[in-house]
Amino acid sequence: MNLQLTRTRAALVTAGVLVAVAAPTAAYATLDGSDNTAATSAPVRGDQFMETRLFFGTARPDGGPAVTDKQFMAFIDKEVTPSFPDGLTVQSGRGQWRDATGTIEKERSYELILLYPVADARPGDRKIEEIRRDYEKAFGQESVGRADDRIRVDF
Repeated sequence: MNLQLTRTRAALVTAGVLVAVAAPTAAYATLDGSDNTAATSAPVRGDQFMETRLFFGTARPDGGPAVTDKQFMAFIDKEVTPSFPDGLTVQSGRGQWRDATGTIEKERSYELILLYPVADARPGDRKIEEIRRDYEKAFGQESVGRADDRIRVDF
């Protein structure tokens, strides 16, 4: 009976030591935002790319006619495709935003998604800012929304 009690205590002490050693590592993994379990169990695929999403409204602040699909796609063909010939995605949507006067505008919109290598981030940024300015000028828009993220891409 004494041997059984000693084995039980040894097992409990061993389990306690394992928990004490593993707990800080698990806490660290969740605090820094990484998931070490996924990183060690799944291969990393793709290359580092930038993803830029641009949000184009179609209503004109001056009350003029909304930008049509044909006009928008002509803009893409002329102003975007030459700068990003490797590919892009355009999605139609409905959006809203608060304009300079404080009015909430609800309108048909487009989302343009561009993927480009991180190495091209500086020239890509310059081209994207030019696209935004060109759209604002061509269609009388107050702004074109932009969101950037660094991601992994595999084709």
